Parts: sequence; C-alpha cells; structure tokens
Amino acid sequence: MRHLITGNPFTNEDARRETLALDQRMRALSATERDMVRLAADPGFGRWLEQIHNVGGCAHPIYLAGHTTVRDADSGEVLRHFDTAGEPGGRLAVRCRNRRETRCGPCSRLHAGDTFHLVRSGLSGGKGTPAVVRNHPRLFVTLTAPSFGQVHHLTDEGKPCLPRRDGGICEHGRSVGCRLVHTAGDPLLGQPLCPGCYDYAGHVLWHAHAGALWNRFCDRVRRTLATSVGIAQSRLRHHVRLSFAKVAEYQQRAAVHFHAVVRLDGPTGPDAPPPDWATVEQLESAIRAAADTVAVLVPYSSALGEQSVRWGTELDVSPIRSFGDDAPVTDDRVAAYVAKYVGKSVAEAGGSDRRLASAAEIPYAAVNAHIRALMGMCWRLGGLRELEGLRLRAWAHTLGYRGHVLTKSRAYSTTYAALRAARTEHLRMVPDGESDYLGDGVTDTESSWRYVGSGHSPAEAEIAAGVAEDVATLKEIRKEIRSEGRESH
Repeated sequence: MRHLITGNPFTNEDARRETLALDQRMRALSATERDMVRLAADPGFGRWLEQIHNVGGCAHPIYLAGHTTVRDADSGEVLRHFDTAGEPGGRLAVRCRNRRETRCGPCSRLHAGDTFHLVRSGLSGGKGTPAVVRNHPRLFVTLTAPSFGQVHHLTDEGKPCLPRRDGGICEHGRSVGCRLVHTAGDPLLGQPLCPGCYDYAGHVLWHAHAGALWNRFCDRVRRTLATSVGIAQSRLRHHVRLSFAKVAEYQQRAAVHFHAVVRLDGPTGPDAPPPDWATVEQLESAIRAAADTVAVLVPYSSALGEQSVRWGTELDVSPIRSFGDDAPVTDDRVAAYVAKYVGKSVAEAGGSDRRLASAAEIPYAAVNAHIRALMGMCWRLGGLRELEGLRLRAWAHTLGYRGHVLTKSRAYSTTYAALRAARTEHLRMVPDGESDYLGDGVTDTESSWRYVGSGHSPAEAEIAAGVAEDVATLKEIRKEIRSEGRESH
C-alpha cells in the first residue's frame, strides 16, 4: 500500500521493469539517435540551435568562451556587454570560414558570395570601387599548364579519345592511342595513357613555380605594353596600372590553370581613366606576347638537370562586356564563374584536402593512382637538398601547388576583410536601422576570448546539416522572388 500512500502509482518492481525497458529501447538506437535524445533533453538545446542558425549550419564550428564589453569613452557607461557564461556549455559557436566545399558547404557558399562581390566590384564598381572601372579595358584570361603527357579526355560525341591508326606502342609497351569513347564520370578521364611516359617531375615542379610564373607574366605584360607605345619601362606606372584578380582551378588531369580578370587603370588606380592608347586590343596583344615568351627557371638539380616552367599552348582571352544577355562574357557571368571555382580544391580532381604526415600515408590515400604518383613525386623531390625551398613535402597533398586559390592586385577592388566587416555591421543592426548599442561617440571595447573546442557530435552534425539545407533553400526562394520582381518591371 506504500505506493498509494505516497501517491506513486508504480511499485518498485514496476519501476525496475520500466527502467529496463527504457534501457533496452535506448540500446536499440544507433549512436546518432542516442545522441539526439541527449541533445533534445539538454536544457540549453534551444539556445544552441539558435547559435547554429546564426552560423548558417556551419559543418565544423569553432567554439569560443569569453566576453566583450563596449563602453562610452567619456563617461565609462556600459553600452553593450556579452558574456558566454550564460550560453550552453559556457561557449559561443562561430563559423569555421573554410572556403572548401568538401570541408564545409555553408561557409564555402558564404565565401563564394564574398568572392562574387569582390570580383564584380572590380568590374562594375561598388564596395568602395568607382563605377568608372566598367569603362576601362578589361579581359577575361585563361592560362593553362603545358602537357606533361597524353591523358584520357572527353571528346565530341561518338569520337574516340586518342585515335592512332598505326597502332603505335610506347617504350613501356603501352598503346600510344585510345579508341574508347569516354563519358562523364569515367574513372579513366584525366589518367595518363602511360604512367611511365608521363612527366610527373615536370608536373610537380610546374605547380611549385606557378605563382612565380604568374608574377613574371604580369611583369612581362607591363614591359610589353611600355615597349609597344615607346614608354620607358620604369615610367609606365606614371601612365597606366595593371590590376587583376585570378582564381586557381585543378583540371581533371590534376594540373592547375588560372582564370583571371585583367584590367588597365590610370596611374592613380581605378578612379583614373587609362590613356587613350591603352585599349582592349593593346592589352590583349601584350597578354598573348607575354604568355608565349615568359618562363621561370627551376633550381638546378643534378637529378633533373636544367629545367624551366612555361604556360601551356591553350590560351583564351575574351573582352568583358558590362551588359547584354547575348554576350558570352559579362561582368556578372565572370564574377559568378570565378566564385564557383573558389570553393573547389584538389579534391575535385580526385585528390585530398588534408596534409600528409609521412610518405607511408601515400599508398593508402583514398585517391586515384595518378594523384598518388604525383604525391609520391612531391615527397621524392622534396627530399633533394637543392629543392628544399619549394617545401614540396609540406604541399604534397596539393601536388606541389602552394598558392592561394584567389589572389588580386591591391588596387583591383575591395578585400575579403572589408566585406566581412560590412556583413558583421549589417548583422548588428536592429530592425529599425539603429545600431545594437546606443551612442554615436567614441567607444572603448574590452574583449577576452579563448578557444574551447570545435566540431559537432553525430546528432549535432545531423541538425546542422538540416539548418544549412533550410538556409540554402530560403536563399534560392529569395533569389527567385527578386528575379520575378525584376521581370515584372
């Protein structure tokens, strides 16, 4: 009768059975499902979910602990204060900001959006760049790596890959041709016909010097422009300035090529018009001449001999138009094209985004044989004393390429830092358009933050992925609404 007196409807035996049944049901759940139960029962779940919404469903958020206090510089009055002591786990989630789509889709899309505005402002103006830049000579240039050996590739419908009627055989006993008709997704695409004939050392060394080759190329364009109009090379900067933004992309054969916006400005930058002789035709002629002749010497090695790196023969140069639906190369299309590739990496060509700790990892890397051979070549060449400065082993996962995915000249347009600062300021604004703290005078900010963790548990990763999908869907809906609104007008 004790359970009736205490008001407990269960006996101890009933409670034990209920507990056992609950334990059995929990054991039947997967690890992710058990983690989901734990997360949903956490009192701070609602606020944690709000944090994940604030970071757009970041796949690998960084957790910080600390505080920020904003005071009026004159009176010392506290205008704004935030402390993570009241947050779930005493920490705050911030974006990882990884540009790679394979590592974090939400942050990659945000970075691509910033890239779009960075490139477009250098073509159409805005974000601190004057609109007159759209009247300056502008070209969209694609520069490729040379051939290091025959590889399987896509062809026009019905045509074989590399037809050879004579049925030739290379010195390694392999056919020098391929009569197959490859389709998209074929694992042979980008693979060499004969790995023994392929110049893996040349491929790796080209990657290691691609940045230097680009810099030498820009210098040669400037010299060619000066020579073509009879101006001393040292005086060219007093007449015209070369501005650019370029993005690196791995081709299917795992060789980097560059897409670049190249623009001519006046001597003081984008706010000044270039001289009358600085035309699109003059710029294109200088680019083609520089691409044909520029070269960078590789440090001498007794194992490799004297080598130099040059551009490949495939060169595309197209004028950029400001408007026109029929124009193939416009401001918006170029900016979108560059933004699309900024989130890509060597993983898109079958490689890896993670550094290698030792050569022992290469045979077991989850990559194709071609990528594995390039990684191995990086490791072997990186062991040569004369090539130590190239740091090939540290960059073996990127096949020797150690440049940033996107680089630009200082005067081309705005910066990523400025775009992020503007977005942060926009997010601080409350609906009525006022700042989230009072006062227009001088303020003092005191901050103290420390790293306390990163990443998600299995259940958190599932929820964050759903948040990211919802955010992406909402953006697409908003884009469609804006597009329909423009069409209606």
